[in-house]
Amino acid sequence: MPGGKRELGETDEQALIREIYEELSVTIDKSTLSFIGIFEAQAHGQPEGVLVKMTCYSGGYNGILKANSEIEAIKWFGYSDKDQVVGVDKLIFDYLKQNKSLH
Repeated sequence: MPGGKRELGETDEQALIREIYEELSVTIDKSTLSFIGIFEAQAHGQPEGVLVKMTCYSGGYNGILKANSEIEAIKWFGYSDKDQVVGVDKLIFDYLKQNKSLH
């Protein structure tokens, strides 16, 4: 899953736009951004009690998706692929499924 941490002084939206460009080589259309929610779960591969918190948005983009930076490959996931993702992503998949945004 693409994403990352905010840099000092960045807003969520600025971090999202930067991270998506760095990792997927496309430009987010800021006017289409829509807040989805904040999700928190045990961090994968970390000691018990270390949590990861994801702030999620949906939106459109311009350009052609291309794996870049830390991203090795691009793969589209549906709800039936939920077993291939880690903790916090499972929460996001469940939320999207319940809200008819993931099939």
